[in-house]
Amino acid sequence: MKELVVVSGKGGTGKTSVTASFAALSAEKVVADCDVDAADLHLILDPLPVRSEPFVGGAKAVIDGGLCTACGRCAEACRFDAIRRDEGDGGTYQVDEFGCEGCGVCLLVCPEGAVEMRDVVNGQLFVSDSRLGPFVHAKLGIAEENSGKLVTMVRREAKEVARENGIDLILIDGSPGIGCPVIASLTGASLALVVTEPTLSGFHDMKRICEVAEGLRTPAAVCVNKWDLNPDVSGAMEEWCDGKGLPLLGRVPYDGSVTDAQVEGLSVVEHSQGPASRAIRALWERIAERLPAG
Repeated sequence: MKELVVVSGKGGTGKTSVTASFAALSAEKVVADCDVDAADLHLILDPLPVRSEPFVGGAKAVIDGGLCTACGRCAEACRFDAIRRDEGDGGTYQVDEFGCEGCGVCLLVCPEGAVEMRDVVNGQLFVSDSRLGPFVHAKLGIAEENSGKLVTMVRREAKEVARENGIDLILIDGSPGIGCPVIASLTGASLALVVTEPTLSGFHDMKRICEVAEGLRTPAAVCVNKWDLNPDVSGAMEEWCDGKGLPLLGRVPYDGSVTDAQVEGLSVVEHSQGPASRAIRALWERIAERLPAG
């Protein structure tokens, strides 16, 4: 089974626009949106959920006021300052659910067994039908954590859907940056396409994500989006890729039709035959040649 993951060292480079176009160009695939912190691929794919399940990313402490003797050991041990005395409830201690990080120290130090760790639902996983094929995506709750774990859950479910349907390609819209959800998106993938933009910050973050892929032993290639906005930086990027032995497979020019396509809920390759559309079509052909044979 082949997994192509599209990533970027920073947000706003056009990663999701490229992924949506690939989804329109590929014949049979399962699409997975692993950008769970700010998912937006569904705006183009128009999914109809078939099933969903809650995502339990961890646990938080709860104190039983009937067992608490107000000794205060839990509050002293909590380095997140998430446990406070409730003067209106017999002087017992209570946990601030928004401050609790789920470390469990209070459970260990409580002499009365008054602390319980309860699972917390941090988000929702969806398996959907979409106008471009099977689609696995998720929604992380506001200010919730463990997005790396949710990414792993999305990828695992996408593989299962692919097996059930006899599909050998999974197309992944990865998370931006270089943190835990990105590592979860990249690990074990067949190929990573790094989408960048010709700015100094884009160049810096492109280097970082390429180094992460190298550390994970995930083969990588690069695409410079809107390359013509700064040809000098684009040229420097190409030189850097040459020096690292990284293939630069695409140079997508600035094209206002990309925004027009988004407004209409389409990928740019569905919307027009303009310069960006033609460049992404050529990029997809080069990508397909590099994916391992099924």
